[in-house]
Amino acid sequence: MRILVVGAGAIGGYFGARLAAVGRNVTFLVRPKRAEQLASGLVVRSPKGDVTIAAPKLVTEATLYEPFDLILLSCKSYDLDSAMDSFARAVGPKTLILPLLNGESHIDTLKKRFGAGTVLGGQCQISSTLDEQGHVIHLNDWHTLGFGELDGTRSARIEAVNESFSGANFEPQLSLHILHDMWEKWVFIATMAGITCLMRAALGDIETAGGTSIALQLFEECGAIAGKNDYTVRPAVGERIRKTLTTPGSTLMASMLRDVEGHRKTEHEHVLGELLARAQGARAPVLEICLANLRAYEARRLPPLGIPSLTARSREG
Repeated sequence: MRILVVGAGAIGGYFGARLAAVGRNVTFLVRPKRAEQLASGLVVRSPKGDVTIAAPKLVTEATLYEPFDLILLSCKSYDLDSAMDSFARAVGPKTLILPLLNGESHIDTLKKRFGAGTVLGGQCQISSTLDEQGHVIHLNDWHTLGFGELDGTRSARIEAVNESFSGANFEPQLSLHILHDMWEKWVFIATMAGITCLMRAALGDIETAGGTSIALQLFEECGAIAGKNDYTVRPAVGERIRKTLTTPGSTLMASMLRDVEGHRKTEHEHVLGELLARAQGARAPVLEICLANLRAYEARRLPPLGIPSLTARSREG
């Protein structure tokens, strides 16, 4: 199976490197700047074992001409349109697209562009980032990649994907209920992003400050919205999320908080805004506060044209 990984960032770089390390036929579609950075190799630092791919196969949009069997897509939600343009020539009659984006709206966007039969469901459980050298840094013990047919069937093609992923030192999970899995991941990510960005703190710090009850209320609100959309969070998953939110000393935080701390654009509308838009009458006051907080951050990060931000004014004295 010929696999194209769109991007070699914190997620695509991690799973792509794991696959390449065990001999899978993996190519990374990257921007020219990232291609220069990877000329000396793709490096993963992980508690599950380090990996270095000395000479990863790389293509850019300008040098991509042929279709692939599987496209692993892990871009930011706000980059989806440009990402689709970049890999369009890699989509052939039998190509499968496995997106690992948060939320759900990207599924319809991909179907509209490439056809319903091309798109799989997918989600991953991992905390990772890039350091200043462009190395992938795996921050926790989770490295699960879930995938499945959107209609829940166990097809020959999804079995082929499962076979390709097996033995690559991460946890592949072929799911017959991938949409339900995606909604549960959405609930978790919205809760994590909302509370850690609101408090500007890791979960353990929030627990120390006495904010756990707020985190749990946010989780209940997000879970209620999932239930309104016929994807009630299953008891075992809910228990696992509650335990994660309440673990004393936890250093876990959402990648969205790292984006905020880096003064970068966030996925707040795709993760929190789209979830709130599906509330169907469910009350979600904490979620509304978290979304307003991130919208205010974006307003300050990108002030109106010609008006310097408060941060810029403070630097100017």
